[in-house]
Amino acid sequence: MNSKEWKPLNSSGNKRVIVTKALPGERWLEILTDADCRVEVCTSPDILTVDEIKAAIGDRCDGVIGQLTEAWGDTLFAALKAAGGRAYSNYAVGYNNVDVAAATHWGMPVGNTPGVLTETTAEMAVALTFAAARRIVEADAFMRGGSFNGWLPTLLLGNLMRGSTVGVIGAGRIGSTYARMMVEGFKMNLVYFDPYPNETLEATVAGYADFLESRGESRVSCTRLDSVEAVLKSADVVSLHPVLDETTHHLINAERLGLMKEDAILVNTGRGPVVDESALVAHCQTHPQFRVGLDVFEAEPAMRPGLSELDNVVIVPHIASATRWTREGMAILAAANVAGILSGYPVWSDQTNILPFLGQEPPQAAPSIVNANEVGLQAYVK
Repeated sequence: MNSKEWKPLNSSGNKRVIVTKALPGERWLEILTDADCRVEVCTSPDILTVDEIKAAIGDRCDGVIGQLTEAWGDTLFAALKAAGGRAYSNYAVGYNNVDVAAATHWGMPVGNTPGVLTETTAEMAVALTFAAARRIVEADAFMRGGSFNGWLPTLLLGNLMRGSTVGVIGAGRIGSTYARMMVEGFKMNLVYFDPYPNETLEATVAGYADFLESRGESRVSCTRLDSVEAVLKSADVVSLHPVLDETTHHLINAERLGLMKEDAILVNTGRGPVVDESALVAHCQTHPQFRVGLDVFEAEPAMRPGLSELDNVVIVPHIASATRWTREGMAILAAANVAGILSGYPVWSDQTNILPFLGQEPPQAAPSIVNANEVGLQAYVK
Protein backbone atom coordinates (compact mmCIF):
# COMPACT_ATOMS: atom_id res chain seq x y z
CA MET A 1 0.00 0.00 0.00
CA ASN A 2 1.25 3.52 0.83
CA SER A 3 1.37 5.97 3.73
CA LYS A 4 -2.35 6.79 3.45
CA GLU A 5 -4.75 4.67 5.49
CA TRP A 6 -6.90 2.15 3.61
CA LYS A 7 -9.87 0.38 5.14
CA PRO A 8 -10.59 -3.18 3.96
CA LEU A 9 -14.24 -4.17 3.47
CA ASN A 10 -15.64 -7.60 2.63
CA SER A 11 -12.25 -9.20 3.17
CA SER A 12 -13.48 -12.58 1.88
CA GLY A 13 -14.01 -11.28 -1.66
CA ASN A 14 -11.90 -12.83 -4.40
CA LYS A 15 -11.66 -9.74 -6.64
CA ARG A 16 -9.72 -6.77 -5.32
CA VAL A 17 -11.15 -3.29 -5.91
CA ILE A 18 -9.65 -0.10 -4.52
CA VAL A 19 -11.75 3.03 -3.95
CA THR A 20 -9.69 6.19 -3.59
CA LYS A 21 -12.16 8.06 -1.38
CA ALA A 22 -14.90 7.06 1.06
CA LEU A 23 -18.26 7.10 -0.73
CA PRO A 24 -21.70 7.93 0.71
CA GLY A 25 -24.41 5.36 1.32
CA GLU A 26 -24.23 1.58 1.55
CA ARG A 27 -25.73 0.29 -1.69
CA TRP A 28 -22.50 0.79 -3.66
CA LEU A 29 -20.65 -1.53 -1.29
CA GLU A 30 -23.44 -4.11 -1.50
CA ILE A 31 -23.06 -4.11 -5.29
CA LEU A 32 -19.33 -4.79 -5.10
CA THR A 33 -19.81 -7.37 -2.34
CA ASP A 34 -22.41 -9.21 -4.44
CA ALA A 35 -19.82 -9.26 -7.25
CA ASP A 36 -17.38 -11.06 -4.91
CA CYS A 37 -15.11 -8.05 -4.48
CA ARG A 38 -12.78 -7.28 -1.61
CA VAL A 39 -12.94 -3.49 -1.32
CA GLU A 40 -10.19 -1.27 0.06
CA VAL A 41 -11.15 2.37 0.67
CA CYS A 42 -8.72 5.22 1.25
CA THR A 43 -9.87 7.04 4.37
CA SER A 44 -7.65 10.09 3.90
CA PRO A 45 -9.35 13.30 2.67
CA ASP A 46 -6.13 14.30 0.88
CA ILE A 47 -5.95 14.15 -2.91
CA LEU A 48 -3.85 11.12 -3.83
CA THR A 49 -0.84 11.50 -6.08
CA VAL A 50 -0.17 9.26 -9.06
CA ASP A 51 2.58 7.49 -7.11
CA GLU A 52 0.28 6.89 -4.14
CA ILE A 53 -2.44 5.41 -6.36
CA LYS A 54 0.11 3.28 -8.20
CA ALA A 55 1.37 1.95 -4.86
CA ALA A 56 -2.21 1.18 -3.81
CA ILE A 57 -2.84 -0.75 -7.05
CA GLY A 58 0.15 -2.91 -6.23
CA ASP A 59 0.75 -6.29 -7.88
CA ARG A 60 -2.90 -7.35 -7.98
CA CYS A 61 -5.94 -5.19 -8.51
CA ASP A 62 -9.09 -6.05 -10.47
CA GLY A 63 -10.74 -2.63 -10.53
CA VAL A 64 -10.67 0.96 -9.27
CA ILE A 65 -13.18 3.67 -8.44
CA GLY A 66 -11.30 6.96 -8.69
CA GLN A 67 -12.00 10.66 -8.32
CA LEU A 68 -12.05 13.66 -10.64
CA THR A 69 -9.24 15.19 -8.56
CA GLU A 70 -6.83 12.47 -9.72
CA ALA A 71 -4.76 12.33 -12.91
CA TRP A 72 -5.62 9.04 -14.58
CA GLY A 73 -3.28 8.64 -17.52
CA ASP A 74 -0.86 6.18 -19.09
CA THR A 75 1.12 5.56 -15.89
CA LEU A 76 -1.87 4.47 -13.83
CA PHE A 77 -3.65 2.53 -16.55
CA ALA A 78 -0.43 0.66 -17.35
CA ALA A 79 -0.04 -0.17 -13.66
CA LEU A 80 -3.66 -1.28 -13.39
CA LYS A 81 -3.33 -3.48 -16.46
CA ALA A 82 -0.11 -5.03 -15.14
CA ALA A 83 -1.91 -5.82 -11.88
CA GLY A 84 -4.63 -7.71 -13.75
CA GLY A 85 -7.10 -4.83 -13.69
CA ARG A 86 -10.16 -4.94 -15.93
CA ALA A 87 -12.20 -1.87 -14.97
CA TYR A 88 -11.92 1.75 -13.91
CA SER A 89 -14.79 4.10 -13.05
CA ASN A 90 -14.64 7.82 -12.38
CA TYR A 91 -16.84 8.96 -9.52
CA ALA A 92 -18.16 11.83 -11.67
CA VAL A 93 -20.10 12.42 -14.84
CA GLY A 94 -17.17 14.36 -16.30
CA TYR A 95 -13.86 12.69 -17.07
CA ASN A 96 -11.50 15.49 -18.05
CA ASN A 97 -9.07 14.02 -15.52
CA VAL A 98 -8.96 10.75 -17.47
CA ASP A 99 -6.84 10.10 -20.55
CA VAL A 100 -9.41 7.90 -22.26
CA ALA A 101 -7.06 7.21 -25.18
CA ALA A 102 -4.46 5.84 -22.74
CA ALA A 103 -7.09 3.70 -21.05
CA THR A 104 -8.22 2.36 -24.41
CA HIS A 105 -4.61 1.61 -25.35
CA TRP A 106 -4.39 -0.63 -22.29
CA GLY A 107 -7.80 -2.15 -22.99
CA MET A 108 -9.29 -0.58 -19.87
CA PRO A 109 -13.02 0.31 -19.79
CA VAL A 110 -13.66 3.76 -18.30
CA GLY A 111 -16.93 4.33 -16.46
CA ASN A 112 -18.64 7.53 -15.40
CA THR A 113 -21.83 8.47 -13.55
CA PRO A 114 -24.29 10.37 -15.77
CA GLY A 115 -27.99 10.96 -15.29
CA VAL A 116 -28.09 11.54 -11.52
CA LEU A 117 -26.49 14.98 -11.39
CA THR A 118 -28.79 16.89 -13.74
CA GLU A 119 -31.47 18.30 -11.46
CA THR A 120 -29.12 18.69 -8.50
CA THR A 121 -26.53 20.67 -10.44
CA ALA A 122 -29.17 22.80 -12.15
CA GLU A 123 -30.67 23.60 -8.74
CA MET A 124 -27.26 24.79 -7.52
CA ALA A 125 -26.91 27.01 -10.58
CA VAL A 126 -30.29 28.52 -9.70
CA ALA A 127 -29.20 28.95 -6.06
CA LEU A 128 -25.99 30.71 -7.10
CA THR A 129 -27.93 32.91 -9.49
CA PHE A 130 -30.16 34.21 -6.73
CA ALA A 131 -27.43 34.34 -4.12
CA ALA A 132 -25.55 36.66 -6.47
CA ALA A 133 -28.61 38.59 -7.66
CA ARG A 134 -29.94 39.26 -4.16
CA ARG A 135 -26.50 39.63 -2.52
CA ILE A 136 -27.24 36.92 0.02
CA VAL A 137 -23.65 36.31 1.12
CA GLU A 138 -22.98 40.03 1.52
CA ALA A 139 -26.18 40.42 3.52
CA ASP A 140 -25.32 37.48 5.76
CA ALA A 141 -21.89 38.93 6.54
CA PHE A 142 -23.49 42.34 7.11
CA MET A 143 -25.86 40.89 9.71
CA ARG A 144 -23.26 38.72 11.42
CA GLY A 145 -20.87 41.65 11.56
CA GLY A 146 -23.34 43.73 13.55
CA SER A 147 -23.68 46.36 10.82
CA PHE A 148 -27.49 46.27 10.58
CA ASN A 149 -28.92 49.34 12.30
CA GLY A 150 -32.37 49.28 10.74
CA TRP A 151 -34.18 49.11 7.42
CA LEU A 152 -33.04 51.53 4.70
CA PRO A 153 -34.48 52.16 1.20
CA THR A 154 -31.11 51.63 -0.48
CA LEU A 155 -29.64 48.84 1.65
CA LEU A 156 -28.04 46.00 -0.40
CA LEU A 157 -30.08 46.52 -3.55
CA GLY A 158 -29.96 43.57 -5.93
CA ASN A 159 -31.40 42.45 -9.27
CA LEU A 160 -34.93 41.24 -10.03
CA MET A 161 -34.90 38.13 -12.22
CA ARG A 162 -38.59 37.89 -13.11
CA GLY A 163 -39.20 39.05 -16.66
CA SER A 164 -35.51 39.53 -17.51
CA THR A 165 -33.37 37.46 -19.88
CA VAL A 166 -31.50 34.33 -18.91
CA GLY A 167 -28.68 33.12 -21.12
CA VAL A 168 -27.36 29.57 -21.26
CA ILE A 169 -24.14 28.51 -22.95
CA GLY A 170 -24.29 24.77 -23.52
CA ALA A 171 -27.86 23.48 -23.65
CA GLY A 172 -27.24 19.86 -22.74
CA ARG A 173 -28.94 18.05 -19.88
CA ILE A 174 -27.92 20.41 -17.10
CA GLY A 175 -28.00 23.62 -19.10
CA SER A 176 -31.47 22.95 -20.47
CA THR A 177 -32.77 21.93 -17.04
CA TYR A 178 -31.45 25.16 -15.52
CA ALA A 179 -33.03 27.10 -18.39
CA ARG A 180 -36.39 25.44 -17.81
CA MET A 181 -36.25 26.19 -14.08
CA MET A 182 -35.54 29.87 -14.71
CA VAL A 183 -38.15 30.26 -17.43
CA GLU A 184 -40.96 28.36 -15.75
CA GLY A 185 -40.14 29.51 -12.25
CA PHE A 186 -39.55 33.19 -12.89
CA LYS A 187 -41.10 33.93 -16.30
CA MET A 188 -37.77 34.82 -17.86
CA ASN A 189 -37.01 34.98 -21.56
CA LEU A 190 -34.31 32.56 -22.70
CA VAL A 191 -31.44 32.94 -25.12
CA TYR A 192 -28.97 30.12 -25.57
CA PHE A 193 -25.97 29.06 -27.59
CA ASP A 194 -25.20 25.46 -28.39
CA PRO A 195 -23.68 23.90 -31.51
CA TYR A 196 -26.94 21.98 -31.95
CA PRO A 197 -30.52 23.20 -31.57
CA ASN A 198 -32.33 21.87 -28.50
CA GLU A 199 -35.74 21.27 -29.99
CA THR A 200 -37.13 19.77 -26.78
CA LEU A 201 -36.17 22.86 -24.79
CA GLU A 202 -37.62 25.18 -27.42
CA ALA A 203 -40.88 23.22 -27.51
CA THR A 204 -41.09 23.26 -23.70
CA VAL A 205 -40.71 27.03 -23.56
CA ALA A 206 -43.23 27.46 -26.39
CA GLY A 207 -45.73 25.31 -24.50
CA TYR A 208 -45.22 27.34 -21.35
CA ALA A 209 -45.66 30.55 -23.34
CA ASP A 210 -48.99 29.23 -24.65
CA PHE A 211 -50.04 28.46 -21.08
CA LEU A 212 -49.19 31.98 -19.92
CA GLU A 213 -51.04 33.50 -22.84
CA SER A 214 -54.11 31.39 -22.04
CA ARG A 215 -54.13 33.02 -18.60
CA GLY A 216 -53.84 36.51 -20.00
CA GLU A 217 -50.16 36.85 -19.13
CA SER A 218 -47.26 37.89 -21.35
CA ARG A 219 -45.55 35.16 -23.32
CA VAL A 220 -41.96 34.11 -22.70
CA SER A 221 -39.54 33.38 -25.52
CA CYS A 222 -36.70 31.00 -26.35
CA THR A 223 -34.12 32.00 -28.96
CA ARG A 224 -31.06 30.07 -30.08
CA LEU A 225 -28.40 32.65 -30.90
CA ASP A 226 -25.55 32.07 -33.31
CA SER A 227 -22.63 32.84 -30.99
CA VAL A 228 -21.44 32.97 -27.40
CA GLU A 229 -20.93 36.69 -27.86
CA ALA A 230 -24.57 37.25 -28.78
CA VAL A 231 -25.71 35.53 -25.56
CA LEU A 232 -23.30 37.54 -23.43
CA LYS A 233 -24.45 40.83 -24.90
CA SER A 234 -28.17 40.23 -24.48
CA ALA A 235 -28.61 38.27 -21.23
CA ASP A 236 -29.05 39.61 -17.71
CA VAL A 237 -27.72 36.37 -16.25
CA VAL A 238 -25.53 33.81 -18.04
CA SER A 239 -25.01 30.26 -16.83
CA LEU A 240 -22.14 28.19 -18.26
CA HIS A 241 -22.67 24.53 -19.16
CA PRO A 242 -20.38 23.71 -22.11
CA VAL A 243 -18.12 20.70 -22.37
CA LEU A 244 -14.48 21.41 -21.55
CA ASP A 245 -12.10 20.93 -24.47
CA GLU A 246 -9.54 22.99 -26.35
CA THR A 247 -12.30 25.10 -27.90
CA THR A 248 -13.90 26.07 -24.58
CA HIS A 249 -10.80 26.58 -22.41
CA HIS A 250 -10.99 30.23 -21.30
CA LEU A 251 -14.19 30.61 -23.30
CA ILE A 252 -15.02 33.46 -20.92
CA ASN A 253 -12.04 35.81 -21.14
CA ALA A 254 -11.44 39.54 -20.68
CA GLU A 255 -12.80 40.41 -24.11
CA ARG A 256 -16.02 38.45 -23.68
CA LEU A 257 -16.55 39.69 -20.13
CA GLY A 258 -16.41 43.17 -21.59
CA LEU A 259 -19.42 42.36 -23.76
CA MET A 260 -21.67 41.66 -20.78
CA LYS A 261 -23.98 44.17 -19.15
CA GLU A 262 -22.58 46.25 -16.30
CA ASP A 263 -24.91 44.57 -13.80
CA ALA A 264 -25.00 41.11 -15.39
CA ILE A 265 -24.61 37.89 -13.43
CA LEU A 266 -22.28 35.07 -14.46
CA VAL A 267 -22.73 31.56 -13.02
CA ASN A 268 -20.41 28.59 -13.45
CA THR A 269 -21.29 25.14 -12.11
CA GLY A 270 -19.70 23.38 -15.08
CA ARG A 271 -15.94 23.33 -15.54
CA GLY A 272 -13.53 25.78 -13.92
CA PRO A 273 -11.14 26.30 -16.87
CA VAL A 274 -14.02 27.53 -19.05
CA VAL A 275 -13.43 30.87 -17.28
CA ASP A 276 -10.16 32.82 -17.31
CA GLU A 277 -10.20 33.38 -13.56
CA SER A 278 -7.56 36.12 -13.55
CA ALA A 279 -9.57 38.06 -16.12
CA LEU A 280 -12.70 37.51 -14.04
CA VAL A 281 -11.03 38.92 -10.93
CA ALA A 282 -9.92 42.02 -12.84
CA HIS A 283 -13.39 42.51 -14.33
CA CYS A 284 -15.15 42.19 -10.97
CA GLN A 285 -12.71 44.63 -9.38
CA THR A 286 -13.52 47.32 -11.94
CA HIS A 287 -17.25 46.50 -12.32
CA PRO A 288 -18.72 46.39 -8.79
CA GLN A 289 -22.29 45.93 -10.09
CA PHE A 290 -21.26 42.79 -11.99
CA ARG A 291 -21.96 39.65 -9.96
CA VAL A 292 -20.71 36.08 -10.12
CA GLY A 293 -21.59 32.68 -8.65
CA LEU A 294 -18.89 30.00 -8.83
CA ASP A 295 -18.94 26.34 -7.84
CA VAL A 296 -15.84 25.35 -9.85
CA PHE A 297 -12.42 26.92 -10.26
CA GLU A 298 -9.70 27.04 -12.87
CA ALA A 299 -6.90 25.56 -10.73
CA GLU A 300 -9.06 23.76 -8.18
CA PRO A 301 -8.81 23.62 -5.22
CA ALA A 302 -6.81 26.87 -5.45
CA MET A 303 -8.38 30.20 -6.40
CA ARG A 304 -6.74 33.01 -8.33
CA PRO A 305 -5.38 35.81 -6.14
CA GLY A 306 -8.02 38.37 -5.27
CA LEU A 307 -11.06 36.20 -5.97
CA SER A 308 -11.90 35.48 -2.34
CA GLU A 309 -11.69 39.19 -1.47
CA LEU A 310 -14.49 40.22 -3.85
CA ASP A 311 -17.85 41.03 -2.33
CA ASN A 312 -19.58 40.65 -5.70
CA VAL A 313 -18.55 37.00 -6.10
CA VAL A 314 -20.28 34.06 -4.39
CA ILE A 315 -17.95 31.08 -4.06
CA VAL A 316 -18.78 27.53 -2.93
CA PRO A 317 -16.46 24.49 -2.86
CA HIS A 318 -17.60 22.36 -5.82
CA ILE A 319 -20.83 21.21 -4.18
CA ALA A 320 -23.26 21.41 -7.12
CA SER A 321 -23.87 17.65 -6.99
CA ALA A 322 -23.80 17.53 -3.19
CA THR A 323 -27.21 16.16 -2.30
CA ARG A 324 -27.46 12.80 -0.57
CA TRP A 325 -29.57 11.30 -3.37
CA THR A 326 -27.16 12.38 -6.09
CA ARG A 327 -23.90 11.50 -4.38
CA GLU A 328 -25.23 8.10 -3.31
CA GLY A 329 -26.53 7.58 -6.85
CA MET A 330 -23.09 8.39 -8.24
CA ALA A 331 -21.55 5.83 -5.89
CA ILE A 332 -24.05 3.21 -7.04
CA LEU A 333 -23.31 3.87 -10.72
CA ALA A 334 -19.54 3.85 -10.21
CA ALA A 335 -19.73 0.57 -8.32
CA ALA A 336 -22.10 -0.92 -10.89
CA ASN A 337 -19.65 -0.01 -13.66
CA VAL A 338 -16.79 -1.86 -11.98
CA ALA A 339 -18.91 -4.77 -10.75
CA GLY A 340 -20.60 -5.12 -14.13
CA ILE A 341 -17.34 -5.37 -16.05
CA LEU A 342 -15.79 -7.75 -13.52
CA SER A 343 -18.93 -9.91 -13.72
CA GLY A 344 -18.77 -10.06 -17.50
CA TYR A 345 -21.95 -8.03 -18.05
CA PRO A 346 -22.61 -6.03 -21.24
CA VAL A 347 -22.88 -2.22 -21.27
CA TRP A 348 -26.23 -0.51 -20.75
CA SER A 349 -27.25 0.96 -24.10
CA ASP A 350 -29.86 3.53 -23.04
CA GLN A 351 -27.79 6.45 -21.80
CA THR A 352 -30.90 8.64 -21.56
CA ASN A 353 -32.18 6.52 -18.66
CA ILE A 354 -29.71 5.40 -16.01
CA LEU A 355 -32.24 5.40 -13.18
CA PRO A 356 -33.05 1.66 -13.35
CA PHE A 357 -29.68 1.09 -11.67
CA LEU A 358 -30.91 2.89 -8.57
CA GLY A 359 -33.80 0.46 -8.10
CA GLN A 360 -33.97 -2.77 -6.14
CA GLU A 361 -33.54 -4.96 -9.22
CA PRO A 362 -30.95 -3.20 -11.39
CA PRO A 363 -30.15 -4.49 -14.89
CA GLN A 364 -27.27 -6.93 -15.24
CA ALA A 365 -25.17 -4.40 -17.10
CA ALA A 366 -22.48 -1.79 -16.62
CA PRO A 367 -24.42 1.50 -16.64
CA SER A 368 -22.00 3.82 -18.44
CA ILE A 369 -18.68 3.02 -20.10
CA VAL A 370 -17.43 5.93 -22.20
CA ASN A 371 -15.06 3.86 -24.36
CA ALA A 372 -17.19 0.73 -24.62
CA ASN A 373 -16.92 0.48 -28.42
CA GLU A 374 -13.17 1.07 -28.42
CA VAL A 375 -12.47 -1.74 -25.93
CA GLY A 376 -14.90 -4.14 -27.60
CA LEU A 377 -17.66 -4.42 -24.99
CA GLN A 378 -21.08 -5.74 -25.97
CA ALA A 379 -24.23 -3.64 -25.62
CA TYR A 380 -27.03 -4.72 -23.30
CA VAL A 381 -30.07 -6.13 -25.06
CA LYS A 382 -33.36 -6.39 -23.17
